[in-house]
Amino acid sequence: MAENTTRRMCFNINGLLGGILATVLLLSILVYLTIQAIAVQQANATTYYKLVDEQNIQTISKDNYKHYQIVK
Repeated sequence: MAENTTRRMCFNINGLLGGILATVLLLSILVYLTIQAIAVQQANATTYYKLVDEQNIQTISKDNYKHYQIVK
């Protein structure tokens, strides 16, 4: 009977080590995106807007941004 000469290591890049690397990579991307989302939320939470001429705001219009002003 022929002996199986292929090496089947537990820590092969396709095995356990590959799974650990993929998990670490995905978790690091998740942490980075979470930190960026928190930073964006904190920046926008302290930005206040004021409505100007709210009687002329239309339901569907591309020019509605003109009715908002940032209050500093």
